[in-house]
Amino acid sequence: MLIVCWSAKGGVGTTTVAAALGVAAARVQPDPPVLLVDLTGDLPACLGLTEPGGPGAAEWLASGTDVPPDALVRLQVPVVDGLDLLPRGHGPLDAGRAPVLAQVLAASGRTVVVDAGLLGRSEVAAAFVAGAGRSVLVTRLCFLGLRRAVAEAVRPSAVVVVREPGRVLDRADVERSLGAPVVAEVAVDPAVARAVDAGLARSRLPRSFLGALAAVSA
Repeated sequence: MLIVCWSAKGGVGTTTVAAALGVAAARVQPDPPVLLVDLTGDLPACLGLTEPGGPGAAEWLASGTDVPPDALVRLQVPVVDGLDLLPRGHGPLDAGRAPVLAQVLAASGRTVVVDAGLLGRSEVAAAFVAGAGRSVLVTRLCFLGLRRAVAEAVRPSAVVVVREPGRVLDRADVERSLGAPVVAEVAVDPAVARAVDAGLARSRLPRSFLGALAAVSA
């Protein structure tokens, strides 16, 4: 399954949710390994990995049709048992071959989780969302964020809500506005923030946080 996580407004926690989905899915079904795909460049730091110096998704996209699909395997780096990472790589992301990459990943027989980042700023992100088996909008209960999501040309197939205290909106507002189910709600949690800030998202995310996201990949 190709699961693409994206946002309509920055700073909502899309990278953290994508990392957590990958970690949680790997614990449930580590064989074949789950694959995290980084289109933003933030996943290595979030997971506590040394910044990959080699090629990644950007180089594959720029390589043209001569490079076989199975070359992706040589670009992946291990994260933990049952979880690999396809790094972003270096240079611009070529949108021309993005639909092909999405198709290759969707047909891989693996659970693939993509951190696509902010949808409105990336044609590559849009191509991945269009090819997703599950298109997951990550949003806070913020009027401005929900307004931007409604204005997008695409609709998610599922929504992950990051809850903050004091917000007026609720999940019913999100579902009514977007016409998509809220499949998970996760609270803003200092323990999650500490794990991410320390680069320990691959090993120290709270079980409650991982468990709340289990329905996303079900």
